[in-house]
Amino acid sequence: MPINGYSVGRDYTLVIQTSTGPLQLNKITGFKKKQEVTDVRVKRIDGITDHVRFPDGWSGSFDVERQDPSVDNYIAQVEAGYYAGINEQPCQIYETIQEANGAVSQFRLDGVLLTLTDGGNVAGDSTVKQSLSFVASRRIKVA
Repeated sequence: MPINGYSVGRDYTLVIQTSTGPLQLNKITGFKKKQEVTDVRVKRIDGITDHVRFPDGWSGSFDVERQDPSVDNYIAQVEAGYYAGINEQPCQIYETIQEANGAVSQFRLDGVLLTLTDGGNVAGDSTVKQSLSFVASRRIKVA
């Protein structure tokens, strides 16, 4: 639930659906998303510049604490498929948000490709932190 009318991390539920089933990220410690746009400048003859914005997909990242091989297995499967000449199928990310007013917002990121940007630093007295980045074709409001 929100705190004092503000969205906090625990208000979010994230599900990654791959072509082979859900990718379970047990301990997500961070999630970032960003709309990508292409901005075209139009210089008019009167000297004023107009801007035209074209949506150009989304990007973002997940930070996770490694508890099992699910991330490593998924990345290994995608890489093996690439070398076997198998067409990579994109994922979807489902984002559910419990809003401060009690409503629920749901969004879906389509055409998602995941990349393991940091497989983790392994040390004797520390957890293994992994990072996944993603690009997506678009983000659609579901509810």
